[in-house]
Amino acid sequence: MRYEVIVIGAGMVGTSVAWHLQKNNSQVLMLDKKLPGSETSYGNAGLIQREAIHTHPFPRQLTEMIRVLPNQGTDIRYRIPAILRYHQALLQYWKYSVPATVKQIESEWQTLIEHCTSEHQTMIEASGADELITRDGWLQLHRSEETFKEAQVAAIDARNQGVEHNVLNLEALKAMEPSANFEGFVGAIHWKNSWQVSNPSSLVKAYAKNFQEMGGTIKESDVKEIVKDGEGWKIITDNDTYYSDKLVIAAGPWSNDLIRPLGYNLPLFPMRGYHQHFKVTEKNTINHSMFDMDKGFVMGPMQQGIRITTGAEMTTMDAPKNFGQLKTVLKLARKILPLEDAVESEAWAGSRPCMPDMKPVIGPADKHEKLWFAFGHSHQGFTLGPMTGRLVEEMIHEKPSLVNLAPFSAQRFSK
Repeated sequence: MRYEVIVIGAGMVGTSVAWHLQKNNSQVLMLDKKLPGSETSYGNAGLIQREAIHTHPFPRQLTEMIRVLPNQGTDIRYRIPAILRYHQALLQYWKYSVPATVKQIESEWQTLIEHCTSEHQTMIEASGADELITRDGWLQLHRSEETFKEAQVAAIDARNQGVEHNVLNLEALKAMEPSANFEGFVGAIHWKNSWQVSNPSSLVKAYAKNFQEMGGTIKESDVKEIVKDGEGWKIITDNDTYYSDKLVIAAGPWSNDLIRPLGYNLPLFPMRGYHQHFKVTEKNTINHSMFDMDKGFVMGPMQQGIRITTGAEMTTMDAPKNFGQLKTVLKLARKILPLEDAVESEAWAGSRPCMPDMKPVIGPADKHEKLWFAFGHSHQGFTLGPMTGRLVEEMIHEKPSLVNLAPFSAQRFSK
C-alpha cells in the first residue's frame, strides 16, 4: 500500500505530527522500532511547561564552568568520549550562548511555547485523556536567596507573556506540600498555568490510539534504509517495505542517523536523563511536581509512584548506563521525602535530542522535495509535540503557518 505521508518516529513529536496529518484527511503511516510512548516520551518529568520561555545556554561564566568541571554535579555530568564525538556541535552551542544571541533565540523559542497548552488541549479532548492531566501547576524550589530573587524578577517579566505564578515563602510551601521537608530551602515559585501529566507514556499512547481511530496506521518496524522513489519515498525496514508520497523524520535523537545517508548532517547531539519510581505512602504523598532549582532534579507524583528525574548527562547514545548522578540525586531527594521502596529493579535511562542553538528543527529539507524534519526539541519535546505537529501539517498542506518558521529551518546550520 502507498501512503500519502509516512512519519518516522513514535514519541510525542512523531505521534503529534501523525495525528495532525491524519486529522486533516491524510492517509498516514507512523513507523518506529518501538511503539508510541516507549522511549524518551516515557521517561520525562511529565510536565507541559507553559512557563518554559527561557532556553538553557552553555555555561559561560568562569564560576559556573569551574563548578561543572569536577563532573560531580546533580544537574549536569559528562563523559569524555561524548565530548570528543560531539565537540563541533558543543563549540557551536558555546558560541550561540552569548547573552545577546540567547535573547534573540528566546524570542523565537517563545513563539512555540506560548501555544503549548492550547495545542495539547485540542489533542487531549479528542483522545479523551483528561484524567491524565492536572492543571494546577508545579513548584520550583530554591535553596539560595540569590537564585530565588533572580527567579522572582524573571517570573514578573514572564507575566507579559501570559505565564502565571505565585511566590511562596516556606510557610506557604509547607501548606501546599505537608509531607515534604523543606529544611535548607528559602522559598519557591509556583508556576500556575503549566500542567502535570500523571503518566507521560499513557498520554502519548492515548494520542496514538486516537490517531488510529481516525484511520491512521502504526507499524513497529526498525527502519534500515530510506530511498528516494520517483516523486515519493521507499522505506525499507527489518520486516517490510513501505511507500509514500511524503516523508517526515521525527525520530528524536535517532533522526541524524536516518537522514545522514541522504546527505544531511545536522549538529544534533544527545543528552541523557535517568529516572526511578518509589512507592507512594502516607508519609511521602505530594500533589505537585517539585523542581530543585539549585540541584537540577525533579520529584513528581506519577501513576507508577514518586518519579525522581535527573538533570542531563552528556554521553553517547550507546554508552552503558551510569547511575552515579541518580544516586547523588536520591541522597538529596530522600532528605525532602521519605523514599523507601523502589518500584523498578533498575532505573530508566533515555536520550533527548539537542541542537546547539537550543531550538528544534521544524521544516522542509533543502536537498529533497517532499521531505520534512521535526526533531531537536531538547528537554521540551513532550511540551512542544502537539505544536510541532500542527506546524508540520500546515507546511505539508501549504496552509498559513501559526508562527514564523524561518528560525527553525534546517538550513540555518548551512548558512
